[in-house]
Formats: sequence, structure tokens, C-alpha cells
Amino acid sequence: MTYQETLDYLFNALPMYQRIGAAAYKADLHNTLQLCTHLGNPQHLFKSIHIGGTNGKGSTSHALASILQEAGYKVGLYTSPHLKSFTERIKVNGEEIDEEKVIAFVERHRDFLDGLHPSFFEMTVGMAFNHFAEEKVDYAVIEVGLGGRLDSTNVLLPELCVITNIGLDHVQFLGNTLPRIAIEKAGIIKEKIPVVISETQPETKGVFEKIAKEKNAPIYFADQHYQIKQIDPDPTDPLCQYEVITGNKDKEYYHMDISARYQEKNLPGIFQAISILKEKGLKIDQDAIKGGLGRITKNTGLKGRWQKLGEDPLIYCDTGHNADGIKLLVDQITRIPFKNLFIIIGMSNDKDIDPVLALLPKKAFYVFCEANIPRAMPAVMLHEKAMKFGLLGEVVSEVNQALRTVLKKADKDDFIFVGGSTFVVAELENL
Repeated sequence: MTYQETLDYLFNALPMYQRIGAAAYKADLHNTLQLCTHLGNPQHLFKSIHIGGTNGKGSTSHALASILQEAGYKVGLYTSPHLKSFTERIKVNGEEIDEEKVIAFVERHRDFLDGLHPSFFEMTVGMAFNHFAEEKVDYAVIEVGLGGRLDSTNVLLPELCVITNIGLDHVQFLGNTLPRIAIEKAGIIKEKIPVVISETQPETKGVFEKIAKEKNAPIYFADQHYQIKQIDPDPTDPLCQYEVITGNKDKEYYHMDISARYQEKNLPGIFQAISILKEKGLKIDQDAIKGGLGRITKNTGLKGRWQKLGEDPLIYCDTGHNADGIKLLVDQITRIPFKNLFIIIGMSNDKDIDPVLALLPKKAFYVFCEANIPRAMPAVMLHEKAMKFGLLGEVVSEVNQALRTVLKKADKDDFIFVGGSTFVVAELENL
């Protein structure tokens, strides 16, 4: 098989949820368990950290992997979705899995896969676990795909679980209230395994406490132990400085190479997780923590998180796509001095987009676009819905053409933001 033939096999088995939505979602661990058994249960051959939540789980996963790398450990990192290349999902010390290994995995196990009929995500999880076991990683940081309780990654027995923010996303699968969604996210909590909650939310705190108690799992509400304050006033500085105060009132300063203000909500969970890992015997000194936070993108290849794409005019993109994420992005945008604001936006057709549209600034010129996937909301439809919220602009369906259109209109003192969907960001040519 060629690499492209291998990708076609993976994508067409049961197409990616990210591309087509509900038809590709399988709330069942049976296939993953069967595949892992066939592979010799590779998920038990390395130590792992399991990261779930609605917003922030990707950034948290990359940050923890970066810190562990700086501490000298060999670190696997599994995340989803990918932006440019399938191999982005599976990395060891920032190096993507080799295309030849993707081909070899499918060829070696194809007879079994043909009989099992696993989904794209199930096969990818099995491939990642197998790769990390073969590479003999010291630790693997594993990001939950969707939900938690029935996500394919939830066959792990990790050293530590982290659950970030809980928000209203994927409500058709996880429930339409924060407590109900929290129950699904809390499904990654394991018997006697510590769990870190990055952000204390009144609606979900009791859910996490109850499930942790049932599992005899030590629970840490990280923002009650760590106070985080961004002290660098320049939102376009590639390195943001944070003041971190612990429960002992100790104060320390850290730089992070993701300048988005929303990292304030992720950092308590990151620091709490590192503290627990150190208690478990890992050697992680201050230099590793500071180096890891300051070199996340270099160490892990993270893309699309408040990423700067150009100057004069300033251009930024971000993959945030639900109401909680957009609210924080709008706050970030308002802190930037500009003459005129241009927003290029596309969204998915299975989202409740009204809460997002209600948050977007009205004093902006919008260009409505759509990613080249079946799940994308048609740009014309998004434009119609946006006008009801006073968001005015035009339709340019293709993402890069939309950016070129805006660049013809914008002056050097203007600001351009691209987002609304992971898949809009993924199609940017200069990402």
C-alpha cells in the first residue's frame, strides 16, 4: 500500500467524526478493547497521563508533554484532530510518526481490521498506543477525543487524569447541561488514580467530587491551589509572562509561548499535574517547567492556538469554536489596538451557533467562509444567521480566498482574525 492508499483506508473505514459529524460517532469501547487485545494491550506498556475537558485539553496536553521533554523524559503525545497532516496526531518528543510506520501498521493488521470494522478514531488510537509501546516512551500524554466515558482513549490506566474547562459542546452526544456533560467527562476518573480539575465551576464541582469519591480517587481543584495572573500587557507578544502564586503564597514567574489570555485557565491544572507527578517520583525541576512552558510550540509542534500569521496588518488565527472559547478570544481581541477589525469565520453545521454569534463584536467587517468538509455550515447560511445578530459582511466561501479578499481591504493598522472552526484554521495555507 502507498501512504495515500493507507490514509484512504483509515478515513473510509468509518469516516472521521471531524469531517462528517454524528454518523461517525461510536459511543462504545468494544472495538477499541478488541483491537488493543489483538495488539497485545500496548496501552499497559507505558505510563500515561489522560487529559479530558471541553476547552483547553489540547493546550494542556502539549504543555505537559513539553515540560516532561525538557525534564529529559521520552514522551509520547496523542492529540486530535490534526490540522495539516494525519501524522500530527501521534508524536514522540515532538517527532511525528513516520509515514512508513502508518503503512506498516495497517498492512500488518489489515485482516483483523477488516473483520472488526473499527472507526477511523479507534484505529488511530490503537496505532498510537502501539507506536508508543514500540518506542518505549517513559510517559505518554493522551488527549481525549470526544467526551470521556466512552471515548476510545478511555482504555488507559493512567498515572494521572486532568479535566479542564467544562462547556456546552457536542451536546447531541454528551448532554445539554454542564452537570450532564461533566458526568461524561468524569468517565475518565479511575479507581485510586489522582484527578486534577483545572477550573472550579459551581455547576460541575459536585459531579466531580461525587464520582471521585465513588472511585476513591484523590481530587484536586487546581485553581484553589494556584492563582494565575497574566502580567505582560502586550497581547501580541509571542511570550506571555504569568505570575503564579501557590497555596503557600510562594510567588514565581513563568513565560509561555502561547500568548492567548485563556491560558490562565489552563495553567492551574498544568502546575497541579506537575506537582502530583513530582510526588510520584518524577524529576522535574524549575528549569524544566520554565523551559517547557516557554517552548511548547518548538517542542511539540502545536499550531492554531492564538497563532500569529502576519504583521502590518496583524493576522491571528485560533481554533476555538464554542461559546466559552469564543468569549475568551473576543476578550483577547479587544485588548489589541487596531484601526479596523476584520473577522474571517466559518463554523460547523452541527453546532448551536447562536450563542457564539451573540458574543462576536458588531464593530467588525465579517467574511463568511466554509471549510472543505461535509460537516461545514454553508457560508451563505452562516451569513444569513449572522445578520440577525447585527454581524455584517460578505461571503467568500474558500478560506484562503477569504483571507486574500480581506488583505486587499485592510490597512497596516488593522487587525484580522481567522477562526470559528478548527477546520477553517486547518485550511490556511500559511499556517
